[in-house]
Amino acid sequence: MSKLEESPIRIKSFQFACDVVLYCDDLKENKDFELASQLLRSGTSIGANTREAQRGVSTKDFKNKFGIALKEADETKYWLEILEATGRKVPKEMMNNCEELIRILVAIIKNS
Repeated sequence: MSKLEESPIRIKSFQFACDVVLYCDDLKENKDFELASQLLRSGTSIGANTREAQRGVSTKDFKNKFGIALKEADETKYWLEILEATGRKVPKEMMNNCEELIRILVAIIKNS
C-alpha cells in the first residue's frame, strides 16, 4: 500500500462513507428515502473529494478539493442533526466520526 493510500483522511473518509451507506440502507427500510438520499450523497462525497484532492495538479486544486470535502462533511453533519431532531436514531459514533472529519479537513486546509 502506498503512502497516499495510507493517509489518515483517506482511510477515515472511506470508512465513514461505508458506514453511511449501511446506515442509509436502514433509513430506506423505514421509508426515509429522501433523507437517506441526501445523506448518502454528501456522506460519500467527502471521501471522493479527498481522494481527488490528493491527486491535485496544484496547491490551489488541492485546497479547493479539500474545501469541497469540508463543505460536504458539514452538510452531512446537518443531515445527521435533522435525523436526530426528528426522532431517528443516529449512531453516536457516526456523528463523532463526522465531526472528526471536519476537524481534520479544517487542519489540512489551514496547513496547506
